[in-house]
Amino acid sequence: MEPVNLDESFASFDETWAPRIAAELNDHAVKVAKFDGEFVWHAHDETDELFLVRDGRLRIEFRDRDDADLGPGDLLVVPRGVEHRPVALEPTEVLLVEPTETLNTGDAAESDLTHDPERLS
Repeated sequence: MEPVNLDESFASFDETWAPRIAAELNDHAVKVAKFDGEFVWHAHDETDELFLVRDGRLRIEFRDRDDADLGPGDLLVVPRGVEHRPVALEPTEVLLVEPTETLNTGDAAESDLTHDPERLS
């Protein structure tokens, strides 16, 4: 039960689109990630996904609804099964909350952007 310093967490890596686990609770992970540019289209069939923008600007694109633009302090929950694509409009720091074993690329798991999240502590 140690505090997590988000400044230190984000400063500990430079790689984009490769979330790190900063904390875990009830089989869920709080992941820190840096985004830059476009990610792959994907869905998570079994779980919702929460995006919380800490710094920067993020657009979540959807195939079947209006896109959502997020800035610092904004959060959005993408419901399970909804196809989406995050697009960082500038370098962006994001907190993600989802089940610990959730792949960042969801059903597009064959992508070269697929990562097993590293634990920071």
